[in-house]
Amino acid sequence: MSPIATPPSDWRETAERAVARGRRIDRYLPRILLDSPLSRAGYWYGTAVGWVWGGLWSTGRVERREGMWVFRGMPARTFARGGVCVGGCYLTGDEVVTARVLAHEAVHARQWQRYGFLMPVLYALAGRNPLRNRFEIEAGLEDGNYVPRGA
Repeated sequence: MSPIATPPSDWRETAERAVARGRRIDRYLPRILLDSPLSRAGYWYGTAVGWVWGGLWSTGRVERREGMWVFRGMPARTFARGGVCVGGCYLTGDEVVTARVLAHEAVHARQWQRYGFLMPVLYALAGRNPLRNRFEIEAGLEDGNYVPRGA
């Protein structure tokens, strides 16, 4: 694993603004879409997609950890960054899946439960920069290896 880059000095303020912006957006979302049977259906759909994608590409061990299905040995082109959470599945390569990374991914699984079908859209709108992406910030930038511990 490559060393974690030092974040800009104002990253905490930027992160706080991103989370606040995301919470303002949430206020406009119909309640029937959040933490509802509809969002739970989206979570299960995402989990099914994760199972299919992981089943197609995983060459490593598939295991159940901390309530998530972990698919290892995925080729780098089949997932973003160090891994990706799709529903209740974590898809990753050959890196060791630490308890901290798994805790980070478990938050993403919970976000899938809350937002369901909206999760991929909202995540894309939040942007690819993890220091500005409210979902990565809420899951913990340190646990997700986006900033060094104690930065």
